Amino acid sequence: MRKLKITELNRLSAEEFKTAEKIPLTVVLDDVRSLHNVGSVFRTADAFRIARIYLCGITARPPHPEIHKTALGAEFAVDWIYKENTLEAVSELRAENYTVYAVEQTEGSIMLDRFETGVGRRYAVILGNEVKGVKQEVIDACDGCIEIPQYGTKHSLNVSVTAGVVMWDLFKRLYDRY
Repeated sequence: MRKLKITELNRLSAEEFKTAEKIPLTVVLDDVRSLHNVGSVFRTADAFRIARIYLCGITARPPHPEIHKTALGAEFAVDWIYKENTLEAVSELRAENYTVYAVEQTEGSIMLDRFETGVGRRYAVILGNEVKGVKQEVIDACDGCIEIPQYGTKHSLNVSVTAGVVMWDLFKRLYDRY
């Protein structure tokens, strides 16, 4: 086996990405404090052609060198919107007929491996602060919660890892539908 060169990967340019069809998924970051986590979410959103990212509350916004360090330019390709309050983002998404889920451990949460998507539906997933998670008032405004099954000793994953797991899983489910 030979490792492929970047020029052999046939990736889209940032301009081509902007006009390419996206999967019907939006990611919302609710008070994510780490700029590296924000950059990582941008890079993963680029990989799976996520529709857009909402950056809410204290979540940092591009341009920023610490976001760029992990985004590696994805922050120029993936559309993003800033909202001071995450509930504003939820309201806007609902007005656009998105089904909105928080990624959080709650009573009645749906395990990601059991989550079912519907044909023709658009989804938004909300990822929370590294310490406090998604705010309860935001959870209350959602259609439900998705939880990643975990079988070790820790009770949570890093927010950028969570984003990657959820985006990849939903990409697999939604890719054929767009």
